[in-house]
Amino acid sequence: MARDIATARPGAKVLGIGAVDVRNVESLQRAVEKCVSVLGGIDYVIAGAAGNFLAPINQLSANAFKSVMDIDVLGSYNTVKATIPELVKSAARTKTDSASPSPLGGRIIFVSATLHYTGTPLQTHVAVAKAGVDALSANVALEFGPRGITSNVIAPGPIGGTEGMERLSRKEDASGSMKRVPVGRFGTVREIADATVYLFSEAAGYVSGTVLVVDGAAWRTQGSTLGAGFEYPDFLLSDHAVTGVKGMKNSKL
Repeated sequence: MARDIATARPGAKVLGIGAVDVRNVESLQRAVEKCVSVLGGIDYVIAGAAGNFLAPINQLSANAFKSVMDIDVLGSYNTVKATIPELVKSAARTKTDSASPSPLGGRIIFVSATLHYTGTPLQTHVAVAKAGVDALSANVALEFGPRGITSNVIAPGPIGGTEGMERLSRKEDASGSMKRVPVGRFGTVREIADATVYLFSEAAGYVSGTVLVVDGAAWRTQGSTLGAGFEYPDFLLSDHAVTGVKGMKNSKL
C-alpha cells in the first residue's frame, strides 16, 4: 500500500506501519512517534477504522455490539488522543498570511455513515457507533478550534467496487439498490478522495464541525429499505439469520 501511494508524486516519502490496533491507544501512540520521527510531523489525520456486518437486534449479542463500538467509537477517540498534540503543533506551524487566514495543517477528518439519520434495520450497532463518531468530531471542533484545528466528517453513501458494498449487499440486489440512489448510480472511490482533498485544502479553511455527505442523496430514500433479499418487515419477522453477504455476524460474537 505504501509503495502504491508513493507513486502518486515523484519523490514522495511514504511510511507504512503495520499491526496498529486502533482499540489500543498505546499502539497508536507508537505509530505517531514513528511517523513524527521519520516524516517530521503530522498535518492531516483521517480516522476511518470501522467494523460492520448485518444482524437484527434479536441476533446481536452485547459482545458483537461492543466489538463495533470498540473499533468505530473508541478507535476514533484513541486516534484523536494519539494525534491531537501533533495536529496542534501543525496548526501553529502552518499559519499563513495568505487570503485564507486559517492554518494549512491541523486538520482531522472522521469517516462516518448516514445510517443513523433515519435508522436502518440490521445496522443498529453501526448506526449507534457512527452517531458517536459524528458527536466526537463536533466536540473536537469545539474544543480544539481555538487552537487552530478543524474537525469534520465525511459520510459516504454506497460506493461501487468497495469492500463495504461486498460485505453488506448481494450482487443480485445491485440494480435495485442503485435505483434508490436519486442520482441513479453508486459513488466512486475517487469522489470520496476528492471530498477528502477539499476538506484538507485551503478552500475549506473555514469549514469545521460539519458533516459532508457524499452519497448522491441516497440517505433521503433509506430507512426501512434493505434490498430485495431483506424486505422490511418480512425479513425481521422471519427471525432468519442473514445469509448471502460477506458481512455476516461472526457466530463467536
